[in-house]
Amino acid sequence: MPKRWETKDPSDVLDFSLDWTALLDVGDPISGTSAVWTLPSGITKDSQSQTPTVTTAWISGGVAGTDYTVTCQIVTVGLRTMNREAILPVRNL
Repeated sequence: MPKRWETKDPSDVLDFSLDWTALLDVGDPISGTSAVWTLPSGITKDSQSQTPTVTTAWISGGVAGTDYTVTCQIVTVGLRTMNREAILPVRNL
């Protein structure tokens, strides 16, 4: 089941993160800058960052009343590839 992020207003520019710690083997962190975010039309990834265990995207836009499914793919140092989805609800707040 995808993670459900906190609701954002269409005018907000906020950071949303995925913590991969529970999925990563000891000694096999996220590789370099391998995180690839895929966002549907209507919202925008303004920037991104990552640590060895957490990926973060700064997201803006959206249409009030819409739930967006955002996907992040990572590759670990050991060349494992993982994809996770998160639901981003956009509402007028």
